[in-house]
Amino acid sequence: MTLHVALAAAATIISLAFALSTLERWLVNRRRHEAAWTVSLLLFAAGSASLWVGAAIGWDEWSFKAFYLFGAILNVPFLALGTIELLAGERHGRRWTAIVSLLGAFCVGIVLEAPLVGTIESDVLPQGKVVFGVGPRIAAALGSGVAAIVIIGGAMWSAWRLFRQRRNPVAPGRLSPARLALANLFIAFGTLVLSAGGLLNSVVDEMNGFALSLVAGISVIFAGFLITNSGTRSALRAVPEPVEWHAPRAEVA
Repeated sequence: MTLHVALAAAATIISLAFALSTLERWLVNRRRHEAAWTVSLLLFAAGSASLWVGAAIGWDEWSFKAFYLFGAILNVPFLALGTIELLAGERHGRRWTAIVSLLGAFCVGIVLEAPLVGTIESDVLPQGKVVFGVGPRIAAALGSGVAAIVIIGGAMWSAWRLFRQRRNPVAPGRLSPARLALANLFIAFGTLVLSAGGLLNSVVDEMNGFALSLVAGISVIFAGFLITNSGTRSALRAVPEPVEWHAPRAEVA
């Protein structure tokens, strides 16, 4: 098994495990941000699975369109939606849920109907600028770039707010603000790693670069969630209030 196939398989498995973790919490608590993160992580898994298929059996039009849609356009906006749901509250969250969902559906149509303007080689990860016209490339740039800014900005702001409370007394069974701040920093760093796939192409080939960024980024974000796991369900539920200014996984209970 080649390296990129193994990495793509690992990214798929980690994303699915992460999605099941957030899904379990949503089923218990019915919190909207956990639903958004679950959708995002399932999209991460779909994008990683598309990379796995393309690396294992060869790229064609539909395997690349699936990878581009799930891995480059849709996943990060829904992760950012979870941040908005948590930071801005339910009223703004509902509005942005409708906006992100409608834009996501529009992007699905753009990618599915987009004609190929370049040739896809089965053994090389295609590049959007070579294969697609303007429409899908703009969707990918906005979906990845703007959403990443929301996630990183929200995580850093939340970590700063939590760090300021590090000396406040912590009730028994509750997680310390410093620990939650560290988790938010992991979220921000993991998002940066996910955005580094293009930079890694200068060090390794395209498929290895994107596979490395996927498995490393989703692992770091997952670690941010697990940092707050004290090993008991009661502790996981004891998250400092108010929850509205927590970043992704500042509220995993």
